[in-house]
Amino acid sequence: MTGTTASDTTASGPRTDPESLRQRALDALTTARDRTALLTSCVEDPDLTAQHSPLMSPLVWDLAHIGNQEELWLLRSVAGREAMRPEIDGIYDAFEHSRAERPSLPLLPPAEARTYAAEVRGRALDVLESAAFEGTRLTRSGFAFGMIAQHEQQHDETMLITHQLRRGPAALTAPDPAPASPFTGPAEVLVPGGPFVMGTSTEPWALDNERPAHRRTVPSFFIDTTPVTNAAYQAFIEDGGYGDERWWAPAGWDHIRAHDIEAPLFWRREGGQWLRRRFGVTEVVPPEEPVLHVSWYEADAYARWAGRRLPTEAEWEKAARHDPVSGRSTRYPWGDEDPSPVHANLGQRHLRPAPAGSYPEGASPLGVRQLIGDVWEWTSSDLEPYPGFVAFPYREYSEVFFGPEYKVLRGGSFAVDQVACRGTFRNWDYPIRRQIFSGFRTARDGNG
Repeated sequence: MTGTTASDTTASGPRTDPESLRQRALDALTTARDRTALLTSCVEDPDLTAQHSPLMSPLVWDLAHIGNQEELWLLRSVAGREAMRPEIDGIYDAFEHSRAERPSLPLLPPAEARTYAAEVRGRALDVLESAAFEGTRLTRSGFAFGMIAQHEQQHDETMLITHQLRRGPAALTAPDPAPASPFTGPAEVLVPGGPFVMGTSTEPWALDNERPAHRRTVPSFFIDTTPVTNAAYQAFIEDGGYGDERWWAPAGWDHIRAHDIEAPLFWRREGGQWLRRRFGVTEVVPPEEPVLHVSWYEADAYARWAGRRLPTEAEWEKAARHDPVSGRSTRYPWGDEDPSPVHANLGQRHLRPAPAGSYPEGASPLGVRQLIGDVWEWTSSDLEPYPGFVAFPYREYSEVFFGPEYKVLRGGSFAVDQVACRGTFRNWDYPIRRQIFSGFRTARDGNG
């Protein structure tokens, strides 16, 4: 239920004085570019130009696309400068060419793509140095710089997906998350019914689909304290879940039968145990980690099998942001401060989810854990605009995706950076998608 328009001015966001914004933008842009450089330098040029899956672009396309978007928005739109390479705009327009056809385009070769992106970045930093962070909505509070940093980090996650799909020896390494004692807390948490403020009108770099703040009322519900684990999901498999039509949405049932799907993507059974491939390494599926690489249909089927359901998007956000003591919605489950390594598994710091129950300091006021980081979490909701939605700065970011074709994911994964991950941040994809870093938690009504 949607109520009257609400304000989230009680949430304390990042500082918005010019020098703080300038430093924040510089840090976000630098962090993103460092990650892009690593993802595109750890393999040889043939791997950069190859298409490792028809679902993904060649890595070299992502690299030049990042530079092209930065040029379009920071150099041309914000600074009013002439185009550097107008002839490549169409090649790197994500809506003009599907991923499957991008390898056939006259892409910039790796060295030229790197040079182009670096030249754009140098000029963009000059623009940042003199930016006033006022005036139009695009320039106010440094929005354009934040949008570009988020865009690059989203492509860093996309490129990491490509690395996961890539065949061959491991090219990326990272330390594992800290070991955690088995979680012994309650399996679920009751979230009291009532109104809360969903979305934001004050987060300076929030994207259009997160806006505006508005009041929602949801009945009480129970939600899993942690994401569903590999061990729990294996129980669904061993009970014949993939062979029982009762648990599946009709379209999901048709899809898994047509594609002979019997387990999460990258899993295989060998010698009486489940193995998985993770960034070029084959390993035993760790039972304590949140399940990863499952589609919405698989998440929904598991929930039905377990006698539960997926949470709605509003339920997920209330569990993640609503403080029942103060009555306010915070930026993150733990409060308003930006994420740190004690709060969540973000930024490709680890190339895997942490064990379920990790990061107690990142828990919500009601004790729900890992709502931010580790795995994107499927919700039951279609992607729809909030009341009062206004497309900005272009329709293709969100508006063209509204409708029943796409399901909403929340929370962010280990592959996404904090600049592109908030309690209000919305992700979406087709319900068949499994190459993304997706997991889920389940819920049930609070009246029984």
